[in-house]
Amino acid sequence: MKVGLLSFAHTHALSYATLLRDMGDIELLTTDPDADGQPARPGHPRGRELADQLGVAYADSYEDLFAWRPDAVIVAAENTRHRALVEMAALHGADVLCEKPLATTLADAQAMIEVCRGAGVRLAVAHPVRFSPSYAAARAAVREGRLGKVLAVRGANYGRLDDTPRPWFSDPALAGGGALMDHTVHIADLLDDLLDGARATDVYAQTNRLLDPNAATETAGVVTVSYDNGTHATIDCSWSQPRTHPRWGDVEIQIVGEKATVELTAFGQLVSGYDEKNQRPSVHPWGTDLDLSLLRTFLHGPAADGIDLPDGQAGMRTLKIVLAGYESARTSDLTRIL
Repeated sequence: MKVGLLSFAHTHALSYATLLRDMGDIELLTTDPDADGQPARPGHPRGRELADQLGVAYADSYEDLFAWRPDAVIVAAENTRHRALVEMAALHGADVLCEKPLATTLADAQAMIEVCRGAGVRLAVAHPVRFSPSYAAARAAVREGRLGKVLAVRGANYGRLDDTPRPWFSDPALAGGGALMDHTVHIADLLDDLLDGARATDVYAQTNRLLDPNAATETAGVVTVSYDNGTHATIDCSWSQPRTHPRWGDVEIQIVGEKATVELTAFGQLVSGYDEKNQRPSVHPWGTDLDLSLLRTFLHGPAADGIDLPDGQAGMRTLKIVLAGYESARTSDLTRIL
């Protein structure tokens, strides 16, 4: 199978390139032409230099990559550039795995869904946390009725403002927002899957820049979501980890049901200690590679547990929550999702 990787902008692109490179049944071609107009970051190359470091094939332009006729592509560009690349892929008949969020406007998301539907290609959104063993166990407990009716969910997606290697993350013109755009989608997507058909109806959110007053975007936020089945959820989407913290972040969820409460940590498979030589804490993950599970599902279909990637419509539903959150934060009022 021939797979194209469109852009190295997103931090996950490095993981995707490495994993695809080592798959025996995959031919990989990468391209990152948008990097040419961005400032170089010492120690954080992009474009052909990064491709050479990773040992992967490289094309100079998106057109050159599509002339290679890929079967599928992964869009790992800046958020506001997703639409153009998804449309290009659809017109060339390639299935698409698009980084989250699917888009930054509802018009772009709808256009992406329609062009893929019209071309008869698959559109999936890259949400790796669905493949965490702890989430799979919690999902099974909910689906089997062991928790009873889900009354409330508390979710938190901690992280940090990671704009040293990728400055576009805090550039509203390329990211479409800040912490609310970046981190709400992870929990919102899990809720979309967990609640199995329930739809978000109302959103209330507050955001601020207290964690980094000089940032161009919000760096912290709390989003409250109500669903049409009576479930209520809160999402802490803040970039609240210190820049020197040994871990980038985490996804934590507490699910409160009529019969039981379940708590999970999506990235809890860790060995932690202290690095005396460098005089700092040290954390080493082990266990399931969520990106690998995500790629295998995209390329070969869902595993035996039935967990699949969200499609374009699911991506649209999570985006509606994000955009309603921005409207609520702007007006300091509850926002209805139509």
